[in-house]
Amino acid sequence: MASNSIKIKDIFSDNWSDFLKLNLPIRPVVLDNVNKIIHCGDPKMGHALYFCDHCGKMKHVPFTCKSRFCNSCGSKYISDRAFSISSKLIHCKHRHLVFTIPEELRAYFRKDRSLLNLLFDSSASTINRWFSTLNKSEQFTPGFISVIHTFGRDLKWNPHVHMLLTEGASGNKTVWRKISHIPYHVLRRSWQTALLTALYKKIPSKTFYALKNSLYERYPDGFYVRAKPNLDQKSHDAIKYIIRYTGRPAMASSRILDYDGDFVTFFYDQHEDNQRVTERLHVFDFFKRLIIHIPDHQFKMIRYYGLYKKKHKNSNKLFHILSEAKRKFIKRHSHWRARLLLSFGVDSLSCTCGNTMKLLEIFIPSKNPYLATGPP
Repeated sequence: MASNSIKIKDIFSDNWSDFLKLNLPIRPVVLDNVNKIIHCGDPKMGHALYFCDHCGKMKHVPFTCKSRFCNSCGSKYISDRAFSISSKLIHCKHRHLVFTIPEELRAYFRKDRSLLNLLFDSSASTINRWFSTLNKSEQFTPGFISVIHTFGRDLKWNPHVHMLLTEGASGNKTVWRKISHIPYHVLRRSWQTALLTALYKKIPSKTFYALKNSLYERYPDGFYVRAKPNLDQKSHDAIKYIIRYTGRPAMASSRILDYDGDFVTFFYDQHEDNQRVTERLHVFDFFKRLIIHIPDHQFKMIRYYGLYKKKHKNSNKLFHILSEAKRKFIKRHSHWRARLLLSFGVDSLSCTCGNTMKLLEIFIPSKNPYLATGPP
């Protein structure tokens, strides 16, 4: 099949029922999300009916699945999340940090997904601890937003934290102090200590105690913390990069080179040398790589801290990237009809006669058709 026509949704539609016959243990959230993407856009799953009161023409607009695992719906999720984050950002430079863990620890987070919360907590405590040392009387508070990714470019299980951090902070007396230098060697050791201590409290076994000590010896400089180049105040693209995998599958359809019904061929660029790697997997193994990254129900992949979590005494004195007027404008044009118009220059409710269609009815299977709130 030509690469430009391959959709992850179609691969699941073709093979998911056969995959289930393997009787592998599958989390309910996986079954729910895969079922959603397979039926995304199917009018039988719900649709809105519009009509033109001038010429009488009818139009069905099917509902989308709203799943974060869906490539199509994920794009909308990313756009909405990017706007939400941009609305909170202070008008200053931001640093993009990535907190990684060694391969020896990854299986623990796979076995018990609740431990992923420790990645958030430990990376946050690492940042807060360092900022608190700058001036104890000031108690400087930065703003940062953290996102968990559970995979690398090869789709294998590799949980890590992406963080968007202000290059500055607000104190008890000082409204804003610019802070450009962040000592990564200090953060690495602090991150290592915070995470291993938190994990040992959750896994107080002799086996993990021995592993913890061996990791201190194996990684004397701490666990790796890397930083992207400084991001200026127009960091919308950086926001999208950080959150993009919280709103869609671990891989975009554009990375699929070939699908013959049994095998999927895709590519990825290695972090180490940016060399392109091509991999061919049986479709069942392809599914296994993807579904492990579907987050549990109610698990928050994006979390806010410091100035971005709650109001600070100096919050009203800080400027934001987006003005109130711009936030209102974007919000007003964020519904599905406006998105299509802005993206493709097509008004989906414009009738061929030139009139604008009106909502006639909303249908939801097994529910009162009037309980719905609207189309996708």
